[in-house]
Amino acid sequence: MRHYLLSAAAVLALFLVLFLVGEAAGIPLLEDPTPWLERGGWLSAAVGVSLLALDVVLPIPSNVIMIAHGALFGMLVGTLLSLAGSMLAAAAGFWIGRRGGRLLALAVPADERAQANAWLERWGALAIVVSRPLPLLAETITVLAGASSLGWGRAMLAALVGSLPPCLFYAWAGAASIGFEGDALVFGTVILLGVLIGLVGRQIERSRLAKS
Repeated sequence: MRHYLLSAAAVLALFLVLFLVGEAAGIPLLEDPTPWLERGGWLSAAVGVSLLALDVVLPIPSNVIMIAHGALFGMLVGTLLSLAGSMLAAAAGFWIGRRGGRLLALAVPADERAQANAWLERWGALAIVVSRPLPLLAETITVLAGASSLGWGRAMLAALVGSLPPCLFYAWAGAASIGFEGDALVFGTVILLGVLIGLVGRQIERSRLAKS
């Protein structure tokens, strides 16, 4: 699967370049969105959700926005707002993969595409779940899944399962006034939870295949 892995690395590199360009542009809203978020009300909610949706192609400080959502709107509403933005980003990444599938077909031989597609059919949803809290990797996995035959329903359900823990924990950190000081602790907890969900999902998938 050499050509497919090279294509996956190219997708990852493209997202890295987009993020670096976004950082170099020095756009104030991207560097520090807190002045917009601190205003509260529907405008802050709209800005926060929109920025999280743009996280698929821009260097958005998603943890800052999710913590601010919890602090401004409480744990429940903050979680829902962050989840809405995360799901929009996942849908955008999957759509990009769908539209870019023809380019992948030109770069990767048919046998490698079939092999990769079989792997993504089996493990793609789980990969989406585990990768959602991870910058760059989340976008790459979602795009590659979109270029496969993995259905929209499974992909979005996986994105929902993978996005809920970080949205929930960051909203809790904001609502509990833990704030950015506890960011590392919350991030570590989210990653650990993602790994646990991945292990459980892997075991469920193996059990399903053993019965079939």
